[in-house]
Amino acid sequence: MIFHITKEDFSKRVENYVKEWGVEYLEAVIHFQEEYSYDDTLVASLVNQPLREKIEQEARDKNYRSVPKIKNKLPFA
Repeated sequence: MIFHITKEDFSKRVENYVKEWGVEYLEAVIHFQEEYSYDDTLVASLVNQPLREKIEQEARDKNYRSVPKIKNKLPFA
């Protein structure tokens, strides 16, 4: 079964879930991804700019750091 959802609908669902359950935005996004078996690329395309900014702000508030980039070279020459 293919379920079509717009960015706006997804954002509203995430916002409502956050308010109702008191969870973080990223946790809400992951909840819907798992509940509906959404592919990673689909979820990435459904996260609109305001939702992305809220997730980023939560990460900054919790002092999450980005994962360092991995070099393609061995650390010795």
